[in-house]
Amino acid sequence: MGVGLSQRLVPDELWSLVAPLLPPFASRPQGGGTAPVDERAVFTAVVYVLTSGCAWRHLPETFGVSPATAHRRFSAWTRDGLWRRLHQAVLDELGARGEVDWTSAIVDAASVRAKRGSLTGRNPVDRGKRGRKLHVLSDAQGLSLALGVSGTNVHDSQALLPLVLGIPAIRSRRGPRRRRPGRLRADKAYHSADRLKWLRERGIVPRIARPGIESSERLGRHRWKIERSISWLFGYRRLTVRYERKGSHFLAFLGLAATLTCYKKLAKLTT
Repeated sequence: MGVGLSQRLVPDELWSLVAPLLPPFASRPQGGGTAPVDERAVFTAVVYVLTSGCAWRHLPETFGVSPATAHRRFSAWTRDGLWRRLHQAVLDELGARGEVDWTSAIVDAASVRAKRGSLTGRNPVDRGKRGRKLHVLSDAQGLSLALGVSGTNVHDSQALLPLVLGIPAIRSRRGPRRRRPGRLRADKAYHSADRLKWLRERGIVPRIARPGIESSERLGRHRWKIERSISWLFGYRRLTVRYERKGSHFLAFLGLAATLTCYKKLAKLTT
């Protein structure tokens, strides 16, 4: 049962993308320190925690790695920037097949409750309860390209510039890598003269609803794609529970969730 579950969580094709990105194990010349472990078993355990939403201490023994070891390695990989590199590696594979739609980008955000920890804030529309906000920028078809996390008291518009700047340089089927969409679509929460000017200076045509003039409902034929993407992210239960005290760990899980949703599209192309 353990082997079958592990193979479903981390198939060989996904592991072939992950393995080259892992930092090499370095033993201490004087001896002692952390012992080498099965990296694939650890990665599979991390994916299980993300998918099931279980606490580290409840990690099943079938993965062959202790909860403490899995948590420690997850923290080390987070500090090393593994999740961002892995997300880009999957996007590169999709981009090389022409599956990244650069005609436009779509931006949206969603909130999740979090009682404590960094990158949290009091939600003004939820009776002041603390929470985190997920910020997502996708391509025209809802493929997650850039991600962010903030407190729920941070206005959505504050994430617009960092998200656009956070789009990685993705491989193309032909020509150089690309990181700039043709248009950017968003609701009226992201509208401001400064941001419109900033986008135009970078050759991005803003399609942002104007407050008091245009209804956000006009974006419905485009916005449902990123709402679907956010729904897919929330399908990973670790993003909906309140374990993460460190904002960096929550962002790491968010990045891994985006990677797995992108990989599912890649897997369909290769089957």
